Formats: sequence, structure tokens, C-alpha cells
Amino acid sequence: MKLELANGSRIVSLPGQEHTIRGYAGVSLLIVDEAARVQDDLYYSVRPMLAVSRGRLIALSTPWGKRGWWYQSWISKDLWERYEITATLCPRISRAFLEDERRALGERWFMQEYLCQFMETEDQLFSPEVIQSMFNDAIQPIGGKIF
Repeated sequence: MKLELANGSRIVSLPGQEHTIRGYAGVSLLIVDEAARVQDDLYYSVRPMLAVSRGRLIALSTPWGKRGWWYQSWISKDLWERYEITATLCPRISRAFLEDERRALGERWFMQEYLCQFMETEDQLFSPEVIQSMFNDAIQPIGGKIF
């Protein structure tokens, strides 16, 4: 689907699958909506669309667990310009509504959806901190050998 504007600009809506999205070039503005839900392979396949045009990439989303390119981009030192706007800062959302949502969704989902917090995924057995703690150069292998 596309929309052509009177000034010659056009907006093209592309499919959300890596194998069907390739082929566009000269993109001046690429918008990735619900970025946390966009799989890594899809994100990596759209970035080359900006190679020739040196176009701009805008990604927007609430968090969806500590996973994927969106999370890694958010916590990285890369040259992203980041804006975090929680629901509590939006004058159109009442405090009463947010309190109802907290009760209805539970703390974990509420924190992600309304307070922009990256939470552990539901299907995760170990937290990222536990996994990262397994990699410690100070701990020597038993017998001094690495297998």
C-alpha cells in the first residue's frame, strides 16, 4: 500500500517479513513502528535501504523484554537519539486510568507498557545478569584446562 502526496513524496507500507521486504533503495525516511516486536533479521534487512540516500531511521516502541535489536540499541552507546516518554508524562492519560491498568495488567506488564521499562521475558529461565555472571575471567577452569 502506498500514499502519494501532492509534493511528490510518497509513503510506502512494507510487509513485516525479511524475505519479502528487500529491494527498496533511496529511502529518505524509514520508520519502524512497534520496533520491539520487529525481529532482528527484518531490522537488519531494512537498514541497507538507507545506504545510498543516507536517509534517516526512526524507531518507536514500548519495550518487549530484554531481547533483540531494539533492547540492544536502547542500552548501547550507539549514536541513537533517544526519547523516553512514560504514560505518567502524557496529560491525556489520567492517573485513575493508570492505576486501573496497573491492577489489571500486573506490575511487569504495566512497567513495560506504560513506564518504558525493559523487563525479563516470560519464557526466560535465567535473567541476563545471571547469564552474564557466568562469564568471569577471574574464575579458572578445574584442572586449568579449557575444553
